Amino acid sequence: MNNNSVKDRILTTLGNNKVVVLFVLLCIAAIWASGSPLTFVGGELFTRIGRNGFTVLALLIPVLAGMGLNFGITIGAVAAQFAMFWVIYWGFTGLSGWLLALVLATPIAMFLGYLVGALFNRMKGSEMIAGLVLGYFADGIYQFIFLFVIGGIIPMSEASGMIINGGVGVKNTIDLTGNLKYALDNVSMLNLALVAFIVAIVVAIARVVLASRKGEKPNYKQSLILAVVAVVLYALTYVPAIEHFLAADRLRLMNAVMIALAAVVIKQLIDIVVFKLGKAKRDYKVKKSIALIIVCAIFYALTYIPAIEQVLMWVSIPVATYLAIVALCFFNSWLLRTRLGQDMRTVGQSRTVANAAGINVDRTRIIAMVLSTVLACWGQLIYLQNIGTFSTYGAHTQVGQFAIAALLVGGASVRKATNKQAIIGVILFHTLFIVAPQAGKELFNNAQLGEYFRVFVAYGVIAVSLAMHAWKTIPKKKEEEKTEETTETPAITEA
Repeated sequence: MNNNSVKDRILTTLGNNKVVVLFVLLCIAAIWASGSPLTFVGGELFTRIGRNGFTVLALLIPVLAGMGLNFGITIGAVAAQFAMFWVIYWGFTGLSGWLLALVLATPIAMFLGYLVGALFNRMKGSEMIAGLVLGYFADGIYQFIFLFVIGGIIPMSEASGMIINGGVGVKNTIDLTGNLKYALDNVSMLNLALVAFIVAIVVAIARVVLASRKGEKPNYKQSLILAVVAVVLYALTYVPAIEHFLAADRLRLMNAVMIALAAVVIKQLIDIVVFKLGKAKRDYKVKKSIALIIVCAIFYALTYIPAIEQVLMWVSIPVATYLAIVALCFFNSWLLRTRLGQDMRTVGQSRTVANAAGINVDRTRIIAMVLSTVLACWGQLIYLQNIGTFSTYGAHTQVGQFAIAALLVGGASVRKATNKQAIIGVILFHTLFIVAPQAGKELFNNAQLGEYFRVFVAYGVIAVSLAMHAWKTIPKKKEEEKTEETTETPAITEA
């Protein structure tokens, strides 16, 4: 019975994750066929994760709210590019210039997100089609502004090197070297530690102040402990060896893995010692913690395999960019636990039930779209500073398609998506992007075939997913129509 149960569980898991399994096999085959060294694949992959991960995660909130795949994130990318153009034109550079672009782009993205959400409320059930068409419409307006309005109506100086000869229109490509290239990637861990210290102190003080204003007794002990821990940890940054380590802006992947494994082990040990639960729950918790510690030990042992060790020692990741991605993962998880997140989940499951529960469906959907558009805008700013080149008329055109394809490759669907699926999708989709051209060259002596294949994969995954969604939603729509008819019948009788 146990063997059958385990077998059934494995088969069920494989069936539920067949898309992920298929792409894992495709990636392994493509890496083998390409003959590319793992150090090259690993380095390119982690660069692309940092470059595109934030944008893919920005897609999750509309899915939660039942609005499907947000093809309209192109509009968020357009807002980011408007802001970045002006920041470069005004001569701002480095992190301060990038932050200024963030500040300028955010209200634009919020306004555009509100308009998109309001439009989607008038097109319930057709949001994905509307978002796709709206993206093309926004691209047309964007090109009109950058080709004619800038320089034609708004006078611009050709001395900036950004304007086409003749003074009308923006050049096709703007080099970000020397101004905003790696603006976020180059933030050192020492500066991040300072920011974390300031945030911790502000939070400790804010907890006391907010509790006092609410008429509650402030928990001075917890706030004091938080402040003391922050002070002690920041004081450690003045130790020469630690200061030298934190002065870098990149973290070797081997060190990142060691830090992550150590953090998990310490957390599990604390759980075993500190948690005071009932005996049954405590026994389960202890077993789970021990199992996680063993898994960490296995991962640590794997780092001694020469091929894995070589990749871990070769690859370095930009700490600030990856922390932004991790922060967005935590934000998405936190949002689910809030009242707003629960409202979005209810709206996504059934608008009829949400209305009956007193939830303002239209308002909730608009908030979801505003959040997604703003996050997509920030993701585009991260992408541009990392790639180092601003393709004026092409940087935003395929943002939606590639981000959505990556999400679907990770096992997400039109109605369900998680942080884990987004990250897995980015890894698999971009691994295929990295090795497909070389695999095409090795197998068919034609690298262009690899390019065609990965574009085919991107659009093919989206098409199949949308077809499956349409097929599944037909019976659900009929059921909702019956429910609405049943709900409306008493009102008609009373009238």
